[in-house]
Amino acid sequence: MDFIAIGDTVVDEFIRLKEARVDCDKNGENCTISLPWGDKIPYDFVVSIPGVGNAANAAVAAARLGLSSGFVSNIGKDRPGEEILASFAREGVDTSCIQINEGIPTNRHFVLWQGAERTILIRHEAYPYLIPENLTAPKWLYLSSMSKHAAAFHSELASWLAGHPETKLAFQPGTFQISMGKEKLAPLYARADFVACNKEEAKRILEISRPAEGAGETDMRELLEKMHALGPKIVFITDGVKGAYAYDGSTTFRVPVYPDAQPPVDRTGAGDASAATVVAALALGLPLGEALAWGPVNALSVVQYVGAQKGLLTREALEKLLSEAPAGYLVAPLE
Repeated sequence: MDFIAIGDTVVDEFIRLKEARVDCDKNGENCTISLPWGDKIPYDFVVSIPGVGNAANAAVAAARLGLSSGFVSNIGKDRPGEEILASFAREGVDTSCIQINEGIPTNRHFVLWQGAERTILIRHEAYPYLIPENLTAPKWLYLSSMSKHAAAFHSELASWLAGHPETKLAFQPGTFQISMGKEKLAPLYARADFVACNKEEAKRILEISRPAEGAGETDMRELLEKMHALGPKIVFITDGVKGAYAYDGSTTFRVPVYPDAQPPVDRTGAGDASAATVVAALALGLPLGEALAWGPVNALSVVQYVGAQKGLLTREALEKLLSEAPAGYLVAPLE
């Protein structure tokens, strides 16, 4: 197997809002969404999307790009779980390592969707997180978001990886994994060949507090170097519309955003698409500079659709868009 992703999977229920109000601070940040309390509130429509989540999105991205791909996760023995298995089967993702649990429901999230942004109501069930007995060592293992119930699993996975040095590790830490602290996950950061996160997540991982008024922002180069000091061979940090940055211990790369042909429909999954696509490109044998150029192309496509997977590209479609990129779309060393 070329690529196996590990993490939670869910059914996302997208609820398109009509009457919500969004309020932000003077910088357009720290936004809140408001709805009338104690009222009946009309909505436009609901879209149900099974088999999503950071790691699930990565498994599908890898499969569409031509890698043999599998997924390690948990679902309930229920209708949403059946929908998830069917979704992965359609994508050609191996599901033999997905545990079906009696008496524990499949994860469901509710996405309050307004414009291109969203707020997600989440709940992760308390599954028995175990390394499957039939797990065979892939070329790349992609670890991402899991619930608070999976704390012990990370130590078990670190031990498993120590016994399989032939497997490369990509780690895209989720919210709970970040909250565990870098010390508890030190063996995984040190073992990783690739770690991906966004700028704010990097600050939380490194325990860098928000600067005082007028103190200025933490430098991206500093974030990259401090993340690299945790042990991964390559660090990849996204920074919204400013693009992304990567550091391999010797060269710092800046990766621009691939220009939007039209406004985004929904930004869910853009970060997953970017990180997973870079890893998939590395797994396909591309050098880092070329692999980095792939990520934003898939992210651009994903935000043109509802949900995190519909816009994921095949290798042929991605390379076509890359060949049509404007002259300014270049991955280059950061000066």
